[in-house]
Amino acid sequence: MNSWQPNLNAKPFTPSSAYFTLPVCKKIRIRKKGIFSRIIQWLLVIVLLVTVVINFIFIWDTTKKYSRDRTNSNTAEGISKLEQSKEKTGSVAGGRRITIEVQSSREMASITVDGTKVLEATDEQKRGVNVAVLNQMTGAVMGTRSFDTFASKEDSDALVLFINMVSDGRILCFTIRDEATYQLKKTARNLMSTLGSENFKNLNFRDMWAFVAHKRGAVSAEGHRKAPNFDTWAEPLTIQALVTLQSEDSAACAWEDNDITRRRKEFCEKFEGYGSVCSCSNPAPLDIKSEPLPNGQKMTLPIAIIASNRPNYLYRMIRSVLSAQGADPSKITVFIDGYFEEPLAVARLFGIRGIQHTPVSSKNARISQHYKASLTTTFNLYPDAKFMIILEEDLDVSTDIFWYFHQLLPLLEEDESLYCVSAWNDQGYEHTVGDASLLYRIETMPGLGWVLKRKMYKEELEPKWPTPDKFWDWDMWMRLPENRLDRECIIPDISRTYHFGSKGLNMHPYFQEMYFKKHALNTEPNVKFDVEMVKKDNYEKEIQRLLSSSKTLDHSKNPCSHEDFVPDEKKKLYILHQNGPPHRLGHVERLSQMSQDMGFGRQRLSQKHVAFMDQGKPRVDRGMSSFSLLQP
Repeated sequence: MNSWQPNLNAKPFTPSSAYFTLPVCKKIRIRKKGIFSRIIQWLLVIVLLVTVVINFIFIWDTTKKYSRDRTNSNTAEGISKLEQSKEKTGSVAGGRRITIEVQSSREMASITVDGTKVLEATDEQKRGVNVAVLNQMTGAVMGTRSFDTFASKEDSDALVLFINMVSDGRILCFTIRDEATYQLKKTARNLMSTLGSENFKNLNFRDMWAFVAHKRGAVSAEGHRKAPNFDTWAEPLTIQALVTLQSEDSAACAWEDNDITRRRKEFCEKFEGYGSVCSCSNPAPLDIKSEPLPNGQKMTLPIAIIASNRPNYLYRMIRSVLSAQGADPSKITVFIDGYFEEPLAVARLFGIRGIQHTPVSSKNARISQHYKASLTTTFNLYPDAKFMIILEEDLDVSTDIFWYFHQLLPLLEEDESLYCVSAWNDQGYEHTVGDASLLYRIETMPGLGWVLKRKMYKEELEPKWPTPDKFWDWDMWMRLPENRLDRECIIPDISRTYHFGSKGLNMHPYFQEMYFKKHALNTEPNVKFDVEMVKKDNYEKEIQRLLSSSKTLDHSKNPCSHEDFVPDEKKKLYILHQNGPPHRLGHVERLSQMSQDMGFGRQRLSQKHVAFMDQGKPRVDRGMSSFSLLQP
């Protein structure tokens, strides 16, 4: 100790603090002793809090889902709580109860009433929204429809129209097969909301949905399952509703007692979706009085309407035919392929004869056999008829269709070079036609409203008609060279029929939209045709005259990049050379599109306007695809 000397340069001793001080806040101090144990304690507290939050969210989500599932009856055993409540409170009139089960899935949609399946959708023809209408007093099925709202905006409109035409109080059952939202319009979503649906307005791609409700009444059950992502369909959905039927003491419509009323009453007791036909206050007229032909006569030819099980199409078609000048209901027969009750009832509603055929074969062969039976039966029913008119259930007709046929019948009878007279122009788009009195001779058989000669059918076609084992289209068969034998058909520039059907064996909404929808239908009455001009020799001379007075286009220009490919000169005709084989459907269509791209818009670009030349040689064969002239 005596040798110790203080270090004058040493720093003064400062005892260390027992606390940590946070740099951001000097007032907050943390005791150093036991800090690690406290950190672990706080981490455990945080983990505990997170666990509590997660469990709370899980319980809340599960409760919400359970509540939604109960509300939507998303089990096969669920019974509508709303209906049960109404039965307990006596808000529904006493009556028997029916159980309605509705299934919605990618592969299949169905509606079952008391164990009987009344609607089953398993194929593409019934993709989208499927509907069944039930009588609220009997539970009987009054109508079923399918609307492909995935592929067609028109089907979305048709869904709205159908529901609006159903009488108030009916039981409506809806289900989705596969997908139903891609072309679904807002008007359809809003309509379902007015019916009481809580989920339809929020439907997304590939969701499943089912719904049971009275029109302008109570909702019985609803189910909705969302698709997990854009590439996957929602899980199959099943709902079940217990519906109490109303008592059958409702007052019947006070219609006048006559034959028309009796037909109307019989029809309206069984079928739905026909709007004012069944209106008590202002029923749609069924005894349609058409104007006579300009010569004061009625059409004397028998008319065959080829039908299947598309009663709503048939209803529209019959009203169109009966409204045409010269229509005579007694000359009309509806031929139905199969024993379907509703289309037969539609025919009888208008007092028109309906004949059901036993289906033979399947697919195209079945249609072919149905046509043969219909043609044979018509000529047997009218043994003195030299001709018959063939129409189809998905056609509208112009007001002058029978006057058009009437004027051309003498030529069809005397001219052996003619195969038929057709009301349809394959190239008759709204932007390619414009002359209601113009006629063509063409080297094909268009169909879609045409006149057939008895002699030709009985002597040529009927004996060799394709047998049931031949899966051929009847119209393609009739176009074969060995059947047509170089004969031609007469067609109008503006069609006298319009194809509106978007569903059928060979029909799809997309095809209807792209090909048929933009075709023109004549609206001008009492059109007088120059029949002399379409006689064979006169028509040949007219073609030669048009060709000789035409100018060849400048083929060094690309028509897709040169707006002046067709010179803008009025009343000038031009020839377009073709270096490949002609295709019947394509030339005028492609040129029509080309004309729009080049700014021709709605100017006329049709058979009269383009003359096609093969390898520099004119093709004067009167075919639509091989002869046309182009004029700005």
